[in-house]
Amino acid sequence: MSEVHLHIISFDIPYPPNYGGVIDVYYKLKALHAAGVKIHLHCFEYHRKPAPELNEYCYEVHYYPRHTGILSALNWKPYIIYSRRSKKLLKNLCLDNHPILFEGLHSCYYLSNKLLEDRFKIYRESNIEHQYYYHLFKAERRLFNKLFFFFSGLKLRAFQGKLSNANLILTVSKEDNTYLASKFKRVRVEYLPSFHRDDEIHIIPGNGDYILYQGNLSVVENSKAAEFLITKVFAGSGIRLVIAGLNPPDNLIRIAKKHGNVTLISNPSEDKMVDLIKSAHINVLVTFQPTGLKLKILNALFNGRFCLVNQEMLTGTELASICEIANNPETIREKAEELMQRSFTKEMVFKRKDLLMKWHSNKENCNTLMNLLSLLSST
Repeated sequence: MSEVHLHIISFDIPYPPNYGGVIDVYYKLKALHAAGVKIHLHCFEYHRKPAPELNEYCYEVHYYPRHTGILSALNWKPYIIYSRRSKKLLKNLCLDNHPILFEGLHSCYYLSNKLLEDRFKIYRESNIEHQYYYHLFKAERRLFNKLFFFFSGLKLRAFQGKLSNANLILTVSKEDNTYLASKFKRVRVEYLPSFHRDDEIHIIPGNGDYILYQGNLSVVENSKAAEFLITKVFAGSGIRLVIAGLNPPDNLIRIAKKHGNVTLISNPSEDKMVDLIKSAHINVLVTFQPTGLKLKILNALFNGRFCLVNQEMLTGTELASICEIANNPETIREKAEELMQRSFTKEMVFKRKDLLMKWHSNKENCNTLMNLLSLLSST
């Protein structure tokens, strides 16, 4: 069998895999490498250092500077896309005829380039980006940022039409799959759940003594959710609430300090975060924007006990049967108080394993990707 080579353009350096999109990229690299694929990885560098760890899984790794700043922001193309352009990247892509996987809309500056017209191109969707930016616009309080998110959303909606140049679109949720399939009828659109860190279940049956909310707290959606849980749900409850994540904003730190039952843990290591998830009695996850797949829910389900979520958290997934659902402050608190009195049993672990391994096995999803790549790139 001939070697399979694949170019992957990543919007960021996917190591360490400690937030949203880079988790999908990193664990996809690992799975494809294990399947024998020769990966030509292209990364945009702007706030992370080159990662020698990536060489273990890649045939070659290239780094390109991201063009951040006001000039890129003022271009008619979306900032997240226009700032990720590189003539050197385009030159490297043209050195061979291997398929190209574009990770997120961020990496799609060259998707419609004529020099790549005859190449097999895959777009890996992580969000319907203009919808995501609309929700950021609604959540943001500062005027400048609100305007940035609003106009970025308009640009992203216009740019979305470029996806017609892809040969295959891979979506992270069933709802996004339906939306993109309706927009791009001549492109094959397939649901392929996100890759993630766990190849098996690591749940400890029994009980914990706190509730955990975790996420990248520098993202306004997540900091808003954390503030909601502190002030609207668990304030004065006597239930211990732990908030953990990357780069919490100052206002969230101040709010957490006002509540004696709240502990905020800034920038925990990956191992520390996993320990927090495993030891919690309940992992509570809420979102106010039903877009994409929130990878933190998979982390919680593979490693934690009870998972208490609102309906928006489950949009486009098949995870409802293994989660507890509540949608407003009163019902979230009531459900949490009820669950704190129950033990997580071995039977619950088995039920969760059956469903997660059906839809969220990295190995099986890698096989699906390999089969699609082999079938479509040869036609």
